[in-house]
Amino acid sequence: MSDIDTLERPAERPMSQDNPGRTRTRIIAIANQKGGVGKTTTAINLGTALAACGKRVLIIDLDPQGNASTGLGLTRAQRGKGSYELVFGEIDIRRDSVASAVPGLSVVPSSVDLSGAEIELVNAENREYRLREALRQAPSDFDFILIDCPPALGLLTLNALVAADAILVPLQCEFYALEGLSHLLKTVERVRRSFNPRLEIQGVVLTMFDRRNNLSEMVAQDVRSYFGDKVFDTVIPRNVRVSEAPSHGKPVLLYDLNCSGAQAYVHLAGEVLKREKGLSA
Repeated sequence: MSDIDTLERPAERPMSQDNPGRTRTRIIAIANQKGGVGKTTTAINLGTALAACGKRVLIIDLDPQGNASTGLGLTRAQRGKGSYELVFGEIDIRRDSVASAVPGLSVVPSSVDLSGAEIELVNAENREYRLREALRQAPSDFDFILIDCPPALGLLTLNALVAADAILVPLQCEFYALEGLSHLLKTVERVRRSFNPRLEIQGVVLTMFDRRNNLSEMVAQDVRSYFGDKVFDTVIPRNVRVSEAPSHGKPVLLYDLNCSGAQAYVHLAGEVLKREKGLSA
């Protein structure tokens, strides 16, 4: 049983009205409780592609492993205060976010302190709303805020889902990928009912897709039959250049723009923008 499973109850306080300026910012949690499905890769490269489209993007590295920070080329010395301090109200993201090598893309890095945040949040006041309140500091500084969630349904992920407008689910095209999906959907519904009624599923993106493998096609068909048009048309292929890029501290769009993985993320960004335009129409 995850930490979120124990939190099914009415919200302890009413949802306050958003700052009118916040309508300019779209907050998307990139989450799946299963590890190794491409959450961080998707956060980094979707963020890079959106920035390349002229959008102002902030990535919040909410995973104690700090892979999004590493994948954007931030050394430990460059990180300073980050998502731990953000959750506990100790930094201002307008002042303390770190500019990446990608124009228009900033990051709130992870640190080792974040690994203890789950325990510290247990007895914290308004523990579910910490991240949401912190993000209200910058209502119009960014067009998109992407939250790279840890691979668990704990209090950090709960904070991300309470703060978010939508969840984007990377789903690996392998047999076990479908097992945790129903659990995640129940979690989203539980969060929507108890903490954040505006939370929606922005989409499911199929990752590590191998066209030579019949299983990838079978998983894709099953997911599309269940989710319908919630599944993005774009699939992210299994691609060695995507795997190599983090070791060079670069998004794959900077490492090798012409590879199939980079082009897939460009197309995914186009789909995300098209869906966002449809929501605002």
